[in-house]
Amino acid sequence: MALTPRLDLRQGQSLVMTPQLQQAIKLLQLSNLELTSHIERELERNPLLEIDTGEADNRDSSPNATNDARQDEVVKNNDSESQELNLSEENMPTRDDGMLDTGFDNIYADESKADKAQAEQKIEQKNDNSWDNISGGASSSTREDQYGGTQALEELNSAKLTLKDHVTEQVNHSFSNIVQKSIALHLIDMLDESGYLVGTVQGAAERLGASEPKVLRVLEALQKFDPIGIFARSVSECLALQLSEANRLDPMMKLFVDNIQLLADHKLDELQAITGADSEDLAEMLAEVKQLNPKPGLKYGTTNVQTIIPDVFVRQNKDGSWRIELNSASLPRVLVNQNYYSDIRKSVNDKTDVTFLTECLAEANWLVRSLEQRANTILKVATEIVKQQDAFLVYGVEYLRPLNLKTIADAVEMHESTISRVTNSKYMMTERGLFDLKYFFNSSVPSADGGEGHSSESVKSRIKRLIDDESPKKILSDDKLAGILKQSGIDIARRTVAKYREALNISSSINRRKEKKHLIK
Repeated sequence: MALTPRLDLRQGQSLVMTPQLQQAIKLLQLSNLELTSHIERELERNPLLEIDTGEADNRDSSPNATNDARQDEVVKNNDSESQELNLSEENMPTRDDGMLDTGFDNIYADESKADKAQAEQKIEQKNDNSWDNISGGASSSTREDQYGGTQALEELNSAKLTLKDHVTEQVNHSFSNIVQKSIALHLIDMLDESGYLVGTVQGAAERLGASEPKVLRVLEALQKFDPIGIFARSVSECLALQLSEANRLDPMMKLFVDNIQLLADHKLDELQAITGADSEDLAEMLAEVKQLNPKPGLKYGTTNVQTIIPDVFVRQNKDGSWRIELNSASLPRVLVNQNYYSDIRKSVNDKTDVTFLTECLAEANWLVRSLEQRANTILKVATEIVKQQDAFLVYGVEYLRPLNLKTIADAVEMHESTISRVTNSKYMMTERGLFDLKYFFNSSVPSADGGEGHSSESVKSRIKRLIDDESPKKILSDDKLAGILKQSGIDIARRTVAKYREALNISSSINRRKEKKHLIK
């Protein structure tokens, strides 16, 4: 058969992603902060879009007042939309604040509305002086804690003096030699947020084309800067610098800090043998070292604190039903200025200008409709999540049900990919605190009696509670934990227990036995 070109007419169906559909999908997966930035860019680009400031204008008297009112209503309805979900049962016990993970009255005031509530959750890096984590040294990262508060956003994001700025100012006053100053500034760039020197003196010397002794002399001078302990290359050196400044670095203490890893490993007997100290001296050195700061650089600001603003508020009504509301305070109210379009359209005759205005109007209307669709979709998905996880909201994490995207997708008649986009970077404020919507989706652990499975988060909670309550004389191994959980109806393997324990940052039974050895009387 000869190969020749020809034309064929075929009929078929295919999904075409129009720019409008792509925009709707993009808006769906944006967080509130990202969406605000996107709207700001659209406001700059599209002259027909404007922000509703709540001030009265004369639009209602125009011939297009009806259309304006419709556009206003579209957006404002997004802000006030809420759902009532009645999941109450007659035998549901009355709750008090003692059953909650956080105080209810600290989140919702009686006289406040959800769309005006400034319930915020901030993540703040804290100075972690935990000696159990001292082995991390210069590479240890700060621990992030979530907690509620009423501190203003302006105060959260206020500029702070960074560690590098503080040290640079000291360098400018202390070094007059241009070569030494250049070396010092390079070493400052090698500091991490904890104040440790990341890298080697040899590497710095090679990059600068200077001799190692010269770089080392500058480093020794920098190690006397405030705060004492910065530019250390290890935890031992950091503590030694602080002890030396206090004139407390005697030979026994030097041996103590040089072998500080033994303290982190709870090997006090070996540490006592190396230092040659008796029990009383060892206790005194331990108390003195615990007064030092193993991460001196963290007292200075590094990066701005990022505030997490909830997208959805959930609270329980007096009759036991749930009220789910969108947080309108975090998003600007977008309107389409039909009056401006009408006025400009009358005076524009150029074909290019007419096309531009027509496209701007279409894009503005589509953006408003996309925002409405986004709000409705988030509200619908959040309502179904509350319905599925009602027991968690009432009783706590041990009652968190296994849940996947398909379950929610089938319930709200949407595709799983849509549910995934909706829950991306979205947060729900509940009586138990602030939760990422992804938190409510977790895998299932089979039930030992063949009934409904248990969520992985609830199993982790039980493992943590069992370990917290274990006796120092009877440490629970992973095998014993698996056995206890099976007795309570959870069919779980030892390796799964070990995986969950490691995810909770809980050490093995061997290390816990060493850690709790001093608690045994």
